[in-house]
Amino acid sequence: MKFPRIVLAVAITMGAPALSHAQAAPSGVPAPDSHMSSGQSDHDEDGCGVHTLRGTYVFTASGFNIVAGVAQPKAIVEVIEFNGDGTLAVPAATVSANGTIFRTSAGIGTYDVTDDCSGSILFAGPAFDIVVSGDRNTIWMIQTTPNSVFQGTATRTSRARGKR
Repeated sequence: MKFPRIVLAVAITMGAPALSHAQAAPSGVPAPDSHMSSGQSDHDEDGCGVHTLRGTYVFTASGFNIVAGVAQPKAIVEVIEFNGDGTLAVPAATVSANGTIFRTSAGIGTYDVTDDCSGSILFAGPAFDIVVSGDRNTIWMIQTTPNSVFQGTATRTSRARGKR
């Protein structure tokens, strides 16, 4: 199976070590329900779960890979399609890694969301801890892969059809 997620390719070429599954929420991130207003149709009264994330989000992030003790800048703009069942697809991404631009398509991954609207995303290499906003329109993400200082926000651009 092909996993053309460039962050993985960059991590491999830059020598990033194996993944970590740290579960710390990003500091300064508002509480998961802080953006919720009464009567929002997108809120599931039973709490969060994999069903919470459905639709298309655009993820933007910046930070650094640490290679041989030297911080090398990286940034990404990526489309992520969450399927509401713990799987996701990445139809397109553009990454700048230490000034080199990579464009990719057709990546996949998995995700988990707990009752408190925190969770994790695992691509073919990079791993992220996440916090989902109460209105489900924003996901704060921080990469938990060692030797990476990388965080950003995914913003929903469209909702998936079908039952939530």
